[in-house]
Amino acid sequence: MLYEKKDIHKKKLRSSQDIFRNQHRLIRFIEQSIRLCSNQSLKAAQQQREQKTSADFQITAQVDAQYTSAPEPIKHDQNVGDQFRASQLSVRLAAPEQLQMKPDSDEELGFGRLFTDHMLKIYYHRNLGGWQRPEITPLENLVMHPAAKVLHYAVELFEGMKAYRGVDGKIRIFRPDMNMNRMNLAAQRSGLPTFEGKEFVQCLSRLLSIDSEWVPHTDTASLYIRPTLIGIDPTLGVASSDSALLYTILSPVGSYFKTGSSGAVSLLADPSYVRAWPGGVGNRKMGSNYAPTINVQKEAAAKGLQQVLWLYGEDHQLTEVGTMNIFMFYVNDQGEQELVTPPLSGLILPGITRDSILRMTRQWGKFKVSEANITMPQVCELLNQGRLLELFGAGTACVVSPVNRINYLGQDLYIPTMEQEKPVHELIRETLTDIQYGKVDHPWSVVID
Repeated sequence: MLYEKKDIHKKKLRSSQDIFRNQHRLIRFIEQSIRLCSNQSLKAAQQQREQKTSADFQITAQVDAQYTSAPEPIKHDQNVGDQFRASQLSVRLAAPEQLQMKPDSDEELGFGRLFTDHMLKIYYHRNLGGWQRPEITPLENLVMHPAAKVLHYAVELFEGMKAYRGVDGKIRIFRPDMNMNRMNLAAQRSGLPTFEGKEFVQCLSRLLSIDSEWVPHTDTASLYIRPTLIGIDPTLGVASSDSALLYTILSPVGSYFKTGSSGAVSLLADPSYVRAWPGGVGNRKMGSNYAPTINVQKEAAAKGLQQVLWLYGEDHQLTEVGTMNIFMFYVNDQGEQELVTPPLSGLILPGITRDSILRMTRQWGKFKVSEANITMPQVCELLNQGRLLELFGAGTACVVSPVNRINYLGQDLYIPTMEQEKPVHELIRETLTDIQYGKVDHPWSVVID
């Protein structure tokens, strides 16, 4: 009798598991069926936009070799040990009760508030030979020793990437090789182990395919990808990390900035605050660069301004705006229209969007494109002479964000960015997003299988 009861219990348990499993599949099937309609809307919107596109700035599917390049492969230190491979990847799917609630509307998305069902984790232990097997697991809290280096010495770095759902329903990521290169350079600077970028991208692709229904079905939102590398050695002492964790979480996102009614942002430019300095790590994407900026951002908000324009030096050079690279479009001394952004001198992050804008606009050949220092006295002089046309920020999170006002030394400077008949920043934004959302085929846009 006891054995019969146990047998019945096992059968009920298996039956319950089957019901949950099938329920999970049914939910996925219904979501995919409902979402098919939205792709039709995207295609219709694209057809309307194509009719309005300026003939002067047609997007080309081909990029000349001089306008695009792959970063140099990272050279690993001899003592890093074994590298992980995507072929080693193991997957543990979330149970139905572990699934996260999806937003009711893509239009209501903020930035980084919601997270998907799964995450990617890869441990590194030098005493175990190097990188361990990568694994995809349900989204879960991290467990680490209270002496972990990340908690005491900010031994940490991260990347910002996005996945976009195209008008054809395919999911794409944008120039991932650039992110992998930048992440490895930051790892070298932080005393953290480097890794094979191509293998990591393959692991990311598998994560994206599992959580594919979290990629918004609209061209006004995307899925933010946050790869992060932290030192987890359980020892106090400022030294390189013998143990580390490389992990990735995903978050559906809408607009990054809260802009004014015009769609532009206002900035606080206070020369008493400095974001980075020569010989520092302003050119690496480390958390330690961002914590000191938060209080200054609060000061800007208290003055009714949305972001901080970071200055450097006695001549008040423009470096970055918020978390973005800065661009200026103006009429130079020779009477030419020119697009300029600060050079990669070590003070600013080598943004992927920044690099893409420079290469893309140089290929257009419609105006001069340069990398040179921009100073606030220069901005003031150009404004007085009526030669400053546009200022805008650029980055993965925001793509392109126009600037219409700067509070500098207690004075408000009004920038005519939004007053241009055919603003260059808008042409740049449309071109980049058309590539990212698959409205044109382009080598920068990588399709996830």
